Amino acid sequence: MSSSDAAAHPDRPDRMFDRETEWDRLLRFVCDTRPGATLGLVSGQRRHGKTYLLEAMTKATGGFYFDGQAAAEAESLRRVADRLAEHTHAPQPPRWHSWEGAVDAMLALGDEGPASVVIDNFPDLVGQSPALPAVIHSAYRRLHTARSQNRARLILSGGIPSIVTRLFSGPSSLHDLAGLELVVRPFDFRTAARFWGIEDPRLAVQVHAVVGGTPAYRGDFVCDDAPAGPDDFDAWVCRTALNPRMPLFWEARHLDEEADHADRALCHSALVAIASGCSTRGEIAECVEGSLNDVSHVLAMMQNRHLLHGEPDAFRAGLTHYRIAEPLLAFEHAVAWPHRVALEQEDVAAVWRRARAGFDATVAAPHFAQLCRDWVVGCAAPDTFGGAPESAVRGTVHDPARHTRLDVDVAVRGMTDGRPGVLLSVGLARWNETMDTRHLDHLRHILSVLAASGEDTGQALPACYSATGFTPELRAAEAKGEVLLVGVDRLYGGE
Repeated sequence: MSSSDAAAHPDRPDRMFDRETEWDRLLRFVCDTRPGATLGLVSGQRRHGKTYLLEAMTKATGGFYFDGQAAAEAESLRRVADRLAEHTHAPQPPRWHSWEGAVDAMLALGDEGPASVVIDNFPDLVGQSPALPAVIHSAYRRLHTARSQNRARLILSGGIPSIVTRLFSGPSSLHDLAGLELVVRPFDFRTAARFWGIEDPRLAVQVHAVVGGTPAYRGDFVCDDAPAGPDDFDAWVCRTALNPRMPLFWEARHLDEEADHADRALCHSALVAIASGCSTRGEIAECVEGSLNDVSHVLAMMQNRHLLHGEPDAFRAGLTHYRIAEPLLAFEHAVAWPHRVALEQEDVAAVWRRARAGFDATVAAPHFAQLCRDWVVGCAAPDTFGGAPESAVRGTVHDPARHTRLDVDVAVRGMTDGRPGVLLSVGLARWNETMDTRHLDHLRHILSVLAASGEDTGQALPACYSATGFTPELRAAEAKGEVLLVGVDRLYGGE
């Protein structure tokens, strides 16, 4: 598409925060003037702003938007007919008995020029009309043969990306027709801080540990209530996430509804285990006192539905560490769930005072470590680690001399001198601990154990990540190039 075409695109709405990249990709797709009907696939977890983005796009381009629902096929056909008649100013809506007529009518909007057509919540429609993907595929084949000048820009929008991928696969694969595949993701931690209007980086970590980067949570879920400052965080948690009168208090219960009913109890127990600090299959199975096979099944299912992230251990092949993908879900199982009855019957502030230490240990601390790993991959400058970071994950090292396990919070691998996968750094992350030279000595010991096991540590830089700071002695070691120090200020504003 030419630059002049791009310049003619409608501006992003002033009230839309961020999403410049997603807006640009959508507009380039729907405003493409080249002949030929095209298809776009948009996915994203609930509450991440997918529907808001698509509604704004169709309004800006004069397009047609239809929100699918889990309803009988006849009802859905009546709804889309009513919406289409309203859109085209027809005297009365058509009456279809199958999706073939409805799909043809929506695509016909592109006969006179580029026309954006959005079917949101598409998987809900397919649940009642399994043949719908094949109907759309056939309609496109007919268009490309009989009306090659048609410029319908149909966007099918769904929820969980992995489910959308499976839905659009098969004999009549819609992936083969797609000219756009867009995943609407939550805000990264820096963007989330700006979205909430938080300038203090330690406060930003705490808020992100509760609500993550989900944009919807600031509006209807907490009525735009953001912490006034670091001293307001405790009161804010009591007003919002732990307040039974707030929608946010109940939201986490809906996040794992994708789980099969028969597995729901085990899913819940596994989430509680992970929220308490268990991260491997064996640790989780031992905590829930379940079989490794059953636990592996629910972990795979929850990972497939994006409730969990599974990441390989940096040093032990075949070992996977699991973490809860949505911060609010982790907060629910670590803090809110264990105190659910008390929160509904007692003073919330008193309950939070009892739960506060647990929040720091099982929610804020591991969340801070994850943000440090995210910073390495997404924010660190290319020369920070002496090579381009490709991954930053947890790692476990067996110390044969001391018969102990050594944990690495941030193990960085990357490319240097043309060699992929080189160990660039090992790091420790501490949430409520000022770090000193003892931490550096511990990292040096870890590197010596790794070197003795055959790991190439020649390029590896020790790194300390702290949310409270570093001693003068450790700062002096940094000045000598012996260690990399990353505090919350650098996490949110530096490279």
